[in-house]
Amino acid sequence: MSDLKYDIAKKVGTIAQSPKGWEKQLNVISWNGRAPKYDLRDWSPDGTKMGKGITLSLEELKSLKRLLSHMEELDD
Repeated sequence: MSDLKYDIAKKVGTIAQSPKGWEKQLNVISWNGRAPKYDLRDWSPDGTKMGKGITLSLEELKSLKRLLSHMEELDD
């Protein structure tokens, strides 16, 4: 299995933190030299380990935003 290479182009923000210090972060990451995408996953406190996550293009992120906005309207 080849090494996974990534470059965090931009840290957008932290969504949550676990009692053990892991943070669920939204970042913009380039994976294996590809074009950067939005990435949502857990990161260890020192930033050296990561959990499973999802990557989204800008259009996918906008679609998710619309979906979440619609959910909020239903909750009111």
